[in-house]
Amino acid sequence: MPPISLAALHKGARGLIADVRNDSQSLGDEAQSTVSRRLLELGFVPGESIVVVDEIWPGGDPMAVRLGNTTFALRRREASAVMVETTGP
Repeated sequence: MPPISLAALHKGARGLIADVRNDSQSLGDEAQSTVSRRLLELGFVPGESIVVVDEIWPGGDPMAVRLGNTTFALRRREASAVMVETTGP
């Protein structure tokens, strides 16, 4: 199965980070470049396992994701930069 955006996943989904993209339709080039760089600095790097822990209701934004032993809150537009190969529900 090809990688999908972390923003498309829901509570309980698991996977491995495949890539952090620099492009996004929802953010300008400069803003997305900053988001992508920051995500990489925080450890969102290819090969890391990730779990969607929770979603705020309604709308699911932001979402809580666990990367290693750390939990992060990400907005869906930020999560759209992270491409994931799913391994679970």
